[in-house]
Order: sequence, then C-alpha cells, then structure tokens
Amino acid sequence: MTLPVEARDILIPAMRRLTEAGIDGAALDCRLLLAAAIGRDEAVLPHETLEGFDGHAAARFAGFLDRRAGGEPVSRIRGWREFWSLRFDLSPETLDPRPDSETLVMTALEEAAAGRNAPLRLLDLGCGTGALLLACLSDLPAATGCGIDIDAGAVAAARGNADRLGLGTRASFLQGDFADPQAGGAGFDIVLCNPPYIPAAQIATLAPEVALFDPHRALDGGEDGLTCWRAVLPRIAAGLAAGGVALVEIGAGQEEAVASLAREAGLAERRRVADLGGVVRCLVLAPAG
Repeated sequence: MTLPVEARDILIPAMRRLTEAGIDGAALDCRLLLAAAIGRDEAVLPHETLEGFDGHAAARFAGFLDRRAGGEPVSRIRGWREFWSLRFDLSPETLDPRPDSETLVMTALEEAAAGRNAPLRLLDLGCGTGALLLACLSDLPAATGCGIDIDAGAVAAARGNADRLGLGTRASFLQGDFADPQAGGAGFDIVLCNPPYIPAAQIATLAPEVALFDPHRALDGGEDGLTCWRAVLPRIAAGLAAGGVALVEIGAGQEEAVASLAREAGLAERRRVADLGGVVRCLVLAPAG
C-alpha cells in the first residue's frame, strides 16, 4: 500500500539539489519533473498531497533530476514542448521550439489576417517538429501546408505531431533539402523558415540546454552564420506566389546581412519584427517588383 506524500517534502530537497547544480528556475523545473514522474502534464503544486508516489515514481523522479542537473532541458526529459499553446513531441533530430519563434507565427497570422478563412498554401522550410507550420494551420482553418526537412527523424516527428493535433489532413511533410527548388513545389502564399543560423564557433558557447542537446545540424550556420541563408533565400523566392510573403527567423544582429542576401535573391524586405526581448527576430519578405 502506498501512503500519501506531501509534495513539499519531495520538492524541497530536489530544488536544493538543482540549485546547487547551477540550474536557473530550479523550483519550477522540479514541479514539472515531479509531475512527469507521476504521469501528468501540469506542474505539481508545493501544497499538494500526492497519492500513488510509489517506488517506481520515486526512481523516475530521481533519474529526471540527474538528467536536469546534467543540463538536459525539462522539455527533452519530458519529451515534449508547449508552443503556441499546442503540445509538440520532440525527437533527437528536432530543435526544441522556443517562445522567440512564436514571433514568426504571430507575424504570419497578421499578414494573413485579410484572408484568414481563405484556402492559403503554406510552406515550412526546415520544419523540425512542424511547430511553425502547424501553429499557423491551427489558426487558419482553410489553409493547407507542406513541411520539408532533411532529416527523416524530424519528418516523422512532424507527421506525428500533425496527427495528434488533428491537422494531419491539412499538412504534409517531405524529407529533402530545403534549398532544392523542386522540393514541395511553388506558388505558396506564406513561406516559413527558421534555418541554422548560429556561427559554428559560437555553438559551444551557447547554454548547455542548446549546445549539448539540440542537434548541431539544426544550429550550425557555417563560419559566419549565413551559409544556409545563401542557400535557402533563392528557394524562398522561387516558392512564393506573386502576392505571397515569407517569414524568416534570424539571429541577433543578422537583419542587415540577411536583408542584403534577400535582395540578391529577388526578395524585398517588407518589415522587421522584434521578439518579446526586443531583438529583431523575424524578417517579412516578399517578391521584389
């Protein structure tokens, strides 16, 4: 028989351990990991009395704490991340979607406001979990979309997320090079792209949650962080419909360089959008002329 346990009696030593390991936000992390250990999504509250915290749950929680103390993010430990109020399962081949990227979704929906119920066609280049495309489709009820990723594991994760979110009939996913103008076709009303844009030498300096656990293939933008931009911007130009727009995520301070490369590819900059931290995170591009 398993006796009720006070959550605070489990959380206090756990928080102390993660704090000593240098983990920021240790209190919330412990509440989320304890919830995962007992099989639920919402964070445990300190004043709760837990039923069923047995030896199996205790062992799971201890293992989760070991992983978090080693720098692994809570989302990787739980296996999913909330993005745009939707749940996205992660895989080792996908980036962990972050709130900054919601700037692209917000901006895409603003751009689509006049045609919110129109049968828009969307393209997500380097789709990963499918978070950008599927978040947009969740708010555009008549839209359809295609996501492309070079990694088979990412494509499988995106398809699974689409099905779980009830969007599988409106979203397709293909494995391929996102710079290939043949991949996915053309004539898209909205193109989304969050390519690898971190200068290679800077990856090791990123937070451990990123540097150690996000796939480097999805981070590495080459020596200057612009290698993928040079490849994908012509593909974006080729994929847009005459009145279409592209929403691209850029690294801090990259706006001038990416805008210049976009012009060379036949794209005109419409506006720049900052994230909640005030960093220009999204460029809105359209066919030039």
